[in-house]
Amino acid sequence: MKKPFLLLLLMALIAGSFSFTLSSTVDKRTYDKSDLINYLKATRDSALNAVQGLSDTQMSYKEAPDRWSVAECLEHITLVEKNFITMAKSMADEKPNPERSHEIKITDEAIVQGVSDRSHKVKAPEPFIPRHAFASKEELIKAFTDQRNELISYVESTNDNLRDHIRDMPPFGPVSAFQVLLLDGAHSARHTKQMREVMASAEFPKQ
Repeated sequence: MKKPFLLLLLMALIAGSFSFTLSSTVDKRTYDKSDLINYLKATRDSALNAVQGLSDTQMSYKEAPDRWSVAECLEHITLVEKNFITMAKSMADEKPNPERSHEIKITDEAIVQGVSDRSHKVKAPEPFIPRHAFASKEELIKAFTDQRNELISYVESTNDNLRDHIRDMPPFGPVSAFQVLLLDGAHSARHTKQMREVMASAEFPKQ
């Protein structure tokens, strides 16, 4: 299976765990470009703050064999983000179709709140499971930071109206490239919370 499909599957699993429905009356706030940039920066900083000063032992600690470590959470964020970026940019390369904007049912705030909600857990599709692909924690942190900074620079500099590039993305229905990047930020927020859960474990190494 190709990763774009698996990315949709991952989002379907997360959407299925929403504590509210996609048609709920959750805050209808609409984000603008500066809001998106600030959200990507804030979720970047939150992830980096979570791992700041952690030792190799702390980064690799797992509560159980089937649970992820802090390092694995960050690797998952980085891996999935790469695919979100590819999807959003491919959408931006397509002919704008703003006439479909009225078909979009999910709100920006529903994405931010729902995807970042950790009250329900889901299992990631196999290609998005961490593979320990980085030789050190420094290499992993740099990969995440560089990729996110490149994404932020793209959003800041693009002349495309990302709201005007719309594609069907089950189970959300039609979404814009702009909302795909909100999904990315919310996904990283979700797994930063997971990092904090690992660090709050009674057995988490002191150093």
